[in-house]
Amino acid sequence: MKSKYQVRYAASPQDVKTYDTTRLRDEFLIQNLLESDAVNLVYSHYDRFITGGIVPVQSSIKLDTIDPLKADYFLERRELGIINIGETGTVTVDGTSFVLEHKEALYVGKGNKDIVFTSKSPDAPAQFYLNSTPAHKTYPNKKIGTNDVEVIELGAPETANARTLRKYIVNSVIDVCQLQMGMTTLKPGSSWNTMPAHVHNRRMEVYFYFEVPEDQAVCHFMGQPQETRHIWINNKQAVISPPWSIHSGSGTSSYTFIWGMAGENLDYGDMDHCKINELK
Repeated sequence: MKSKYQVRYAASPQDVKTYDTTRLRDEFLIQNLLESDAVNLVYSHYDRFITGGIVPVQSSIKLDTIDPLKADYFLERRELGIINIGETGTVTVDGTSFVLEHKEALYVGKGNKDIVFTSKSPDAPAQFYLNSTPAHKTYPNKKIGTNDVEVIELGAPETANARTLRKYIVNSVIDVCQLQMGMTTLKPGSSWNTMPAHVHNRRMEVYFYFEVPEDQAVCHFMGQPQETRHIWINNKQAVISPPWSIHSGSGTSSYTFIWGMAGENLDYGDMDHCKINELK
């Protein structure tokens, strides 16, 4: 099956100041990632980060290379992170199978050629969310179960940002080149993620929002701290965050999001914080 893909180019903060709603969404919002029996990829020129979704229903799906990579196979010069947000599925990597239950993850290292995705049942398919970045070295493939993650409790009910952060694919859990992925779940009654906000010019980031109830939404804030913009996001949509931009959201209900990062370093704590009362 041929992958469907888009290419998104980098934009300067000066240009983004002039964008209207449609242009802002066209540049940064990623929609329709998880379609049945399809591979959808977005190749961003921010750190060559690829965001994708694969939902195998009627048959298995192989992840093939795309033209922008100019590579013989997808992971010729890349590493890959996968988190299953659906039901039970299997990822087979060069003949070795990894069963992923709901919210389990898999890291696949550079140089693996055949990556095949399968659902256990077509009536309850797996939904594989993907992040991929360039890699300089091959590290071992590894499954990360829900008991393998690093858990951090953040925020408080009083500031409407009580949340649980789970680090899946980070250098404190497994060996990686530059990709980092994790999941944050807002607790009932809380709505704000990543607040106080921050930027990190050494890394870009992509947020994928899911478990957003029907008829609810998340307002994602981006832009320079003194020149913010917003994008309304629905369930199972993602947003690209440039290195110069804050990345924070507030939902009309609680929700969950997957964060993925790439860039200059693997220091999770590398953040330039923005005071809340100085945001504009």
